[in-house]
Amino acid sequence: MHKDSSQRASVLQHVSQNVRRLRHAADMSQTALAEKSGVSRRMLVAIEAGEKNVSLTTLDRVAEALDVAFSDLIQAPDARDPSRINEVAWAGAIPGSKAVLLSKATATREVEQWEWCLQPGEVYPSQPDADGWSEQIYVFEGCLTLMLGEQRQQIATGEFFMFASNQPHGYRNDGEVATRFVRNVVI
Repeated sequence: MHKDSSQRASVLQHVSQNVRRLRHAADMSQTALAEKSGVSRRMLVAIEAGEKNVSLTTLDRVAEALDVAFSDLIQAPDARDPSRINEVAWAGAIPGSKAVLLSKATATREVEQWEWCLQPGEVYPSQPDADGWSEQIYVFEGCLTLMLGEQRQQIATGEFFMFASNQPHGYRNDGEVATRFVRNVVI
């Protein structure tokens, strides 16, 4: 089985288990959830059975009707870190086409999204942010050295990392090629 296909199968199982669990927790029948979400009861039966490849829009409508976050539907039910999702939420017909929800964070005001490029040897030191702020880093080229106080965290291409940014931190490129990454600041 293609890797994306097996990842997609596991997320369908997660959706199936989560929709059923959250619907029961909300004390809703499938009919009531169908009415509230605008998703047909037949579709909900198929989703809960893990038989239906469902669109992101449909999942979003179900999440809203259940009064939960979209990520609560696709995350593994036994996840140890609820902020780290790393699940395929959509897979296209052509192998390799996919959308992966990497992580989530609660924001009180806003989220800033930054694209960074550090040339070899470049260092960017940062002062601590306010309590409650966090950052999400996703490296799409090269390798980033994230400095958290005295600790060093290597984040390679295709990897992501989240941290509370109310501590001294900085970014460094120890490699021989440019490092490019996306940095979300959650305020």
